[in-house]
Amino acid sequence: MIHLWSRIPRYIRYIFIQTLYLFVFLVFWRVIFYCFFFTSTIHDTSVILKAWGLGLRFDLRLALLLMIPVGLIAVIARDRLFGHRALRRGIYTYFFLLYLVVTFFYVIDLGHYSYLGIRVEPSVTRFLAAGERATNARMLWESYPVVWGLLGVLLLLVLLNWSCQVIFRRYAGKEGVPLRPRSYAAWIVALVLIFAAGIYGNVAYFPLRWSQAMFTRDNGITSLALNPVTYFINNFSVKDDTFDKTKTRQYYAPIAEYLGVDHPDAEKLSYARSFAADSSKPRQNVIVVMLESGGAAMMSMFNNPMQATPNLQKLAGEGLLFTDFHVPAMSTARTVFGVTTGLPDVCKFKTASRHPGIVDQRVILDQFEGYEKYYLLGGNTNWANIRAVFTNNVDGIKIYEEGYFKAPKADVWGVSDFDLITEADEIFKAAHDRKQPFIAYLQTADNHEPYTTTAGKGDFKKVTEKDIDMEAFKKSGFLSVDQLNALRYMDYNIGYLMEKAAQSGYLDNTIFVFFGDHSARLNPFKHMPLPEYEMGTFVDHVPCIIYNPKLLKPQKIDRMGSLLDVYPTVAKLAGIPFTNYTMGVDMLDTTFQGERYAFITYTRNLQSFYALQGRQYLCEIGLESGDMKLYDLKADPFRDVKEKEPEIAARLDKLTRGFYESSRYLMFNNKKPR
Repeated sequence: MIHLWSRIPRYIRYIFIQTLYLFVFLVFWRVIFYCFFFTSTIHDTSVILKAWGLGLRFDLRLALLLMIPVGLIAVIARDRLFGHRALRRGIYTYFFLLYLVVTFFYVIDLGHYSYLGIRVEPSVTRFLAAGERATNARMLWESYPVVWGLLGVLLLLVLLNWSCQVIFRRYAGKEGVPLRPRSYAAWIVALVLIFAAGIYGNVAYFPLRWSQAMFTRDNGITSLALNPVTYFINNFSVKDDTFDKTKTRQYYAPIAEYLGVDHPDAEKLSYARSFAADSSKPRQNVIVVMLESGGAAMMSMFNNPMQATPNLQKLAGEGLLFTDFHVPAMSTARTVFGVTTGLPDVCKFKTASRHPGIVDQRVILDQFEGYEKYYLLGGNTNWANIRAVFTNNVDGIKIYEEGYFKAPKADVWGVSDFDLITEADEIFKAAHDRKQPFIAYLQTADNHEPYTTTAGKGDFKKVTEKDIDMEAFKKSGFLSVDQLNALRYMDYNIGYLMEKAAQSGYLDNTIFVFFGDHSARLNPFKHMPLPEYEMGTFVDHVPCIIYNPKLLKPQKIDRMGSLLDVYPTVAKLAGIPFTNYTMGVDMLDTTFQGERYAFITYTRNLQSFYALQGRQYLCEIGLESGDMKLYDLKADPFRDVKEKEPEIAARLDKLTRGFYESSRYLMFNNKKPR
């Protein structure tokens, strides 16, 4: 065997060894992913080994593809490769840049997976948007060991660069093997066949494809089976977000009926519904509180084993708790846009708030005549271009952000939630004392990496592993005790807000709305009525509580509710006249005879879907494929029943596609008259 190896031309042996070295380097990153980031609901060894096998084939493909330039140079230059100074420098430079780029890509991928639970994808470039780079950079700085990480990467690159040069010099020092033209041609053919077979990657009639990694419904297994670099490249697209008026008209009728449009018109595509003032209702203030990363599965009122949110549970017991309330997407920027405009943000490559052609919208918040309007954020509203969503659409809104508050910044997201509420209360009390009604959007942020907490009034204490039942913790879905403490701190601050509201006098004449903007990333859990983790929908299921003891009797409401419904609902409760131009409805409307649905988007098995979810049925459509599946949530949430229930499938297919196409259309065509 050694004798046979020595008869191979040294430049071909060099290609093999460098390819093997690169392959081992890629496997090294796969081992890191598996040991420190991989989570799954599947524990079958054969399934995990299959994922490993596919992943190694993807790694080999990438290694071979990256070695093609070196291979071409080597077989053309042959033994001159080792004696030509320019070629040597070119090889050194190529490998340095290759390992530099690949290393940083893997670091970004692991950070992306740690943050969102999915492999890095082209939409990650949204974090590089102008005006946001500094904020995102600070979040990375405060959430991750950046300095130690960079030092580790630097040492790794030094080692890799040295190793590549050692391998090159080793083969440069060996004697060349003279070849006849026929033998040279045979070695070239063999090399090409070996590379082609490795890149093809399959013993089948089709090459290895990323879809093969999706042999289960489990995101962790699929992520293990993929190579993040090849997956990123395969899914890269430069298509612009847009709308299709023909499809909007095609599905307009069922949407117009569902929404109760005043004057349906498929040509003009009207969605308007007007509501008169209700003078019988007392003039109420409105405070909408966004609970950062507050998913339903994390909350006490949804039976999470850690019971981390007693204050929210108390409010849920004394107010209206919507048990089936959903946001359209796992994104804070998309949530802020959606709740304000009444439209789900269905942009593929940018969030709508970052799209100059979309931020101009007719919104219900703007129609609260006689109200002072506030948006309060502990950080800076240049984040995700959120400032434009409010200032461009809500006349006279007052924005309180970084620079206004007396308290010092706690982290990248600005002042702590405790300090934000302290100073927000001063604003609310001043308006109350002037008998000035107000509507406010209060955006919390501390239940988010880097999970900053303060002592609050001096009585908030973090828990440690010694203080909690670790068996219950493992079942709860929380990724870390820091994440648990951040949720406890958010709940603490909600209790503090209600305490301040009572002390300042505006508690009884204010409608409070509390809702999660999306779930945080979680480990597998089993305590929810549906297998939301496996379905991928847990990211959209959040709590919603409407609280006003003087106006509303305690009630648990099981009808479907949506983020898009928040302002139509509070506008009706406040009795103001308004016109709704978009997709939200009044969640408390008891005159509607049909079933309500929530529009959601989610990723399962690294595939994107949009869907309408009801109490019994979920109609799911593949974002790229367009394929529809219908699931009976009261029977088997994983079994497609569209063949068994053709009438329901046909009706919900039209309604779901109509919701999506109407949302795409309205994002660009719901502009205020000029």
